[in-house]
Amino acid sequence: MIIQRTPTARVAGRRSGFGSLLRFAIAMLAVATASSAIEEDDLLLADDAFAVSATAASGHVQVSWTIADGYYMYKERISFRSLTPGIELGPARLPAGEEKEDEFFGLQETYRNRVTAEIPLVRTDPALATLEIEARSQGCADLGVCYPPHRQNLTLQLASSQPASASLSDLLGSSNPGTSPFAATPTLGLTDDALPVDEAFVFETIAISPTELLARWTIAEGYYIYRDKIRFEADGELVILGDPALPDGVPMTDEHFGDVEVYFGQVEIPLAVQRTRAEAAVLKLTGHYQGCKEAGICYPPVSRVLDVPLPEYSGTLAVIPAAAADVPVPEQDRLARALDQNAFWTVLSFFGFGLLLAFTPCVFPMVPILSGIIAGQGDQITTRSAFMLSLVYVLAMALTYTIAGVIAGMFGENLQAAFQNAWVLGAFSLIFVLLALSMFGFYELQLPASWQNRLNQFSERQSGGTWAGTAIMGVLSALIVGPCVAPPLAAALIYIGQSGDALLGGAALFALSMGMGTPLLIVGTSAGRLLPRAGAWMETIKAVFGVGLLALAIWMLERIASPTLIMLLWGVLAVTSGVYMGAFERIPPERSGWFRLWKGLGLVLVIVGAAQLVGAAAGGKDWLQPLKSLGGGQPAAGPGEMVTFNPVKSLDQLQQNLASGGQPAMLDFYADWCVDCKRMERYTFPEPVVQAALSAGRVYKADVTANDDIDQELMAHFKIIGPPAILFFDASGQELPQYRVVGYQRPEPFADHVRQAFLAGASR
Repeated sequence: MIIQRTPTARVAGRRSGFGSLLRFAIAMLAVATASSAIEEDDLLLADDAFAVSATAASGHVQVSWTIADGYYMYKERISFRSLTPGIELGPARLPAGEEKEDEFFGLQETYRNRVTAEIPLVRTDPALATLEIEARSQGCADLGVCYPPHRQNLTLQLASSQPASASLSDLLGSSNPGTSPFAATPTLGLTDDALPVDEAFVFETIAISPTELLARWTIAEGYYIYRDKIRFEADGELVILGDPALPDGVPMTDEHFGDVEVYFGQVEIPLAVQRTRAEAAVLKLTGHYQGCKEAGICYPPVSRVLDVPLPEYSGTLAVIPAAAADVPVPEQDRLARALDQNAFWTVLSFFGFGLLLAFTPCVFPMVPILSGIIAGQGDQITTRSAFMLSLVYVLAMALTYTIAGVIAGMFGENLQAAFQNAWVLGAFSLIFVLLALSMFGFYELQLPASWQNRLNQFSERQSGGTWAGTAIMGVLSALIVGPCVAPPLAAALIYIGQSGDALLGGAALFALSMGMGTPLLIVGTSAGRLLPRAGAWMETIKAVFGVGLLALAIWMLERIASPTLIMLLWGVLAVTSGVYMGAFERIPPERSGWFRLWKGLGLVLVIVGAAQLVGAAAGGKDWLQPLKSLGGGQPAAGPGEMVTFNPVKSLDQLQQNLASGGQPAMLDFYADWCVDCKRMERYTFPEPVVQAALSAGRVYKADVTANDDIDQELMAHFKIIGPPAILFFDASGQELPQYRVVGYQRPEPFADHVRQAFLAGASR
């Protein structure tokens, strides 16, 4: 049985006046890096790194530090105290420092080179000629070592004429050097006989069965660890950790934490796990703990990562839910793993996901396309013919989604993105306009006679030609109309890319597509049954579908045309439709209530269209809020209160920004042709709760509308098939993959997700 141990190393210090301080600094480095890679000779004495001097003048004193190159001091850690009864010190005046995102204290003001503090004096005994000041400070070296809080006693001669230079004494200060450089961690000064943390508390873990671990701490004599500071994390996708079975500890009243329980000697903690993968593997287990020496020395919190071999497992595997781990698991990743568990039920569930996706803005526009095709057949359409046309359309769409998805999963090439350019979208919109005009009776769309004769050899009454045209529309609809990436689609693509199993991944994609197409099949078949057979009603119904096709053409053009032009087109369509519905016609007394309702709806459309035209003339950019650009439509919050998305284009530019920021960050992949991206911009990002969450970090936007080589390189680096996708990074620029977001998110859940991601990114 192999036991994995944390590395141990004893720091050898020179027995000189600065040995205690130097050993403390190196011990702090060992806590942060689990190694003693920095030698003592690389560090200066605290008094050499932060040389202090002082002068006294009438009514105040000045204390200055000369800071060595490669060192810095914290502004908030500088304070002063008078040690001379009869002389009090006023609030010290310090200059503004340089802002620094510190790994221990967060955002801090720091000083380099030199800093001077001016301190007012309040003398209650004018006869006093000597002042002794205690100056408190703390600084760090760029090498990664933070010195303990430092106290220096300064003695000054107070004279009314000649300011006297201070003498520096008792450089190591009192026996209590203060608090640890680790935030919220009580730490007393280490002495020469204090053990390094990994010798004081030896942490080891073994797997005693496929589903149970045993964690053990061997604690040196005279040391203890806190029971409530112990916790575990599993870095990986092999297990779900259960709650540790912590034994009772020894009650103690601690000067820092109050009434606590602690462990002495040795403690063993069973840790149950649920396996999510059956094969033998190595688990990366992180143990968090904190301990002290009985003499009053408290170490900062410690985290150690151990490689724990797990044996093969033959029992029932667990599926990781999003709330089961300390960090969330993205929905697309959970679905991708589910494909590897139970293929049949997972493919069936993908069909259900497709049903839900059918009612999203990315898929819903296919309804008027199919309805328009069926209505365009005229009054001779039968229920059977409507069903067959709908089935051909849905199957063509599903097969296209499947093939395009398999290609994207295996090769990372998104065929749908390739079709999102001005020429393709413009041509497709033109097709809708031509179909709409035929609905209005301007002409009839028919194949050339020679083509019709050939198609008649395969089926009667040009059904083959009709089916071929419908199939083509299904293919184009899949490639052009709905290019959004939703979590189920991303899951299938992730599974194909990771496993190479195009068969199972393709089956999931086909099931997803058929789920999306089922409502279309129902709507199309119903249209064939409900459409009137002849008469003026049929012409009216065809005109309604014609308006729908024109609206769809404008919706497609929104991806490539200016917002103002889109508002203008919506206005023209609404006003024209209202006039066509009789908005300005006189109502004869003999007309029915239906005509009055029709006229009323026409008036509403005219008003809506007028609002669009006025908004367009005023420079509006959002057809959903046409009058927002007018004075009364401005939001209460000023533009300065909105979080600014910093644009990035290339991978190099993004990495440079992430490396220099020092804060958690978010990257939004956006495209003009991505419907869900626009929904996020309109309904999610502007919300105050989201803005407040985003203000805690840096936000970037990668506009991949052009889908050029640079865009594709950026998406390929992060294995992004296409937008919408939102990624999060920690303060050092490393991605937090467990916080990825794919698809549209409502404001409140998204704000919670952002807060969790930024909190995780700041703590790493």
